[in-house]
Amino acid sequence: MPASDAPSLEARLAADLDRFREEGVYKRLNYLTGPQAARVTMEGRGDVIILSSNNYVGLSNDPAVVAAGKEALDKYGAGTASVRFICGTFDIHRELEAALARFAGTEASLSFVSCWNANEAVPGTLLTADDIIISDQLNHASIIDGLRLAKAITKCQTAVYRHADLAHLEELLRAAADRRVRMVVTDGVFSMEGAIAPLPELRDICNRHHAVLMVDDSHATGVLGASGRGTAEHFGMLGEIDIITSTLGKALGGAAGGFAAASATVCDYLTQRARPQLFSNALPCTVAGSALEAVRVLEREPDRVRQLHQNASYFRAALQELGFTPLPGETPIIPVILGETSAAIRMSEMLLDEGVFVTGFGFPVVPQGQARVRCQVSAAHTRDDLNEALRAFKTVGAKLGLI
Repeated sequence: MPASDAPSLEARLAADLDRFREEGVYKRLNYLTGPQAARVTMEGRGDVIILSSNNYVGLSNDPAVVAAGKEALDKYGAGTASVRFICGTFDIHRELEAALARFAGTEASLSFVSCWNANEAVPGTLLTADDIIISDQLNHASIIDGLRLAKAITKCQTAVYRHADLAHLEELLRAAADRRVRMVVTDGVFSMEGAIAPLPELRDICNRHHAVLMVDDSHATGVLGASGRGTAEHFGMLGEIDIITSTLGKALGGAAGGFAAASATVCDYLTQRARPQLFSNALPCTVAGSALEAVRVLEREPDRVRQLHQNASYFRAALQELGFTPLPGETPIIPVILGETSAAIRMSEMLLDEGVFVTGFGFPVVPQGQARVRCQVSAAHTRDDLNEALRAFKTVGAKLGLI
């Protein structure tokens, strides 16, 4: 077919969008007109209970966190103007990185403009063609893309083990005995399931095979452990994880940014060679200021984490009492599996009509036939908030014949 007769890119995309709408899988964006909180103002709807936020401990609109961001904006300006090795590193970045290392239980840390960047940087910078990185099947998309990028750049080997299948992981590590460096990477908390990685067993396997253990703790930082220090604290393993990546864009204020926490040597090497760090502007100082204060608030107020755990336990049990079957777990991520993507989106829309915002997820975010509405509870939710949301679930569940 001559190029002039081929469907244009615009035409192909428009046809795909029409198909998404017909199949009921088109995702409508909902616009907030106020701050992220337990209840939000959304497109003229006042007082909507939000169950789709990563604002796990209520810090995104915390007065102290907001004030710290404003103070940093006034002190340092709107942006960093260039990358750190060209324009210099602001002292607030160093202060933030010291606080994050302390919080994560490592020697050092390095901030990035997102955890996605951190997950691209670590394998692509640290590994070579002599090495291998082995990833859990259900790891976050940023880890998957980080592996693909590392393979393309460094020619390192990559492999995937079945989700939390320790025997399969060990089999892959045995087969990779000739690799100079063997790196295993897992989510600490799997964002679509709410499941926690079996960290003690992973550590033991990595020790036996002299492998490096990397954990993306994005949905565990500020969430797991008695003081919110993540998956390692949850298992009593602070200081035992080789490399931790995580985000500042969820529990730690929710603005933006991410970090890698590891030994001083690893962080220094990333500073020298990580392309997402070398060729991107540094985190805006206002974001660094608010994230730093978020860490300090969590250190001062560990009761926020305790309240989060209580809210999550209450909401999960109450859903079960209503007749729903949320996936079991200990985290504030509480998915209700519905099957088809259209069913998840339909339920999400009906819940919004009842004043509850919870997102429906389908393929390709989750496997085919495993579409779900994913509830995310916050320490900022009151018992009244949760009970009102449960009443909406009861109403919509009955209308859809789910309970």
